[in-house]
Amino acid sequence: MRPLILITNDDGVDSPGLLAMAEVAETIGDIIIVAPAYQQTSMGRAFPRSKELGVIDKKELLLNGKKMQKYGVHGSPAYAVAHGILEIVNRKPDLCLSGINYGENLGTNLTCSGTVGAILEASTYQVPGIAFSIPASIDVQRRDSFLAVDWKNAQAVVDFWVRKLLKAGTVNGTKWLNINMPHNVPKPEKYSITRQSKQNYFVSLKPKKRDFSKPYELKTVIDYDENELEMDDDIYTTCVKKITSVTPLVHDLTALNLRR
Repeated sequence: MRPLILITNDDGVDSPGLLAMAEVAETIGDIIIVAPAYQQTSMGRAFPRSKELGVIDKKELLLNGKKMQKYGVHGSPAYAVAHGILEIVNRKPDLCLSGINYGENLGTNLTCSGTVGAILEASTYQVPGIAFSIPASIDVQRRDSFLAVDWKNAQAVVDFWVRKLLKAGTVNGTKWLNINMPHNVPKPEKYSITRQSKQNYFVSLKPKKRDFSKPYELKTVIDYDENELEMDDDIYTTCVKKITSVTPLVHDLTALNLRR
């Protein structure tokens, strides 16, 4: 039996990055696409409430010459994964893939990531997962329209790691990976196993004096201190060494000295 792979993201079900990832996954296993119906960047693992929460739009899709359906869930990436596992798939997925995301998910900003939040939700059902991201400017990350990208090299990285995790079962003792590719994505074999950086990657700016009664979105910039980075962390690997960063994740956030 071919492995069942759940496909999701935080950019929305119509994202070209999701389609590029799905094209690869379909050559490896049976896939089911369940993703947010619209842009949900920076949702983390939130379950926010809305009037249409839980509405699921079904759309036709032609993928690798095959007709199939994709499901757009009105809700966050984590909420889409929950609906996918609980009521759309007919058996437990062997793997959850999230991405390919427009924008890096690095450092202490990791918990803000809807892309990573999706695989963390999958982890609560003991479904292994991989989050894939490529660099993109902040304005691109938040758009409802999508930037044209040549996905070929990123697809090779997806293929490499999906096959590797399915075959081995774990990578560095875990079943959940956060993979960030640099600009000019290198060959799949050119990567480092990394730790999450202790620095922020995206930094929110202090607002100027404003009217508190008016809506306001915090402005964000990419800002880190290269001199303070550790050579084995995800920011250094992606942005300085410019090779693919593979960060093994766990969902146990307990401080190390309290674990038993």
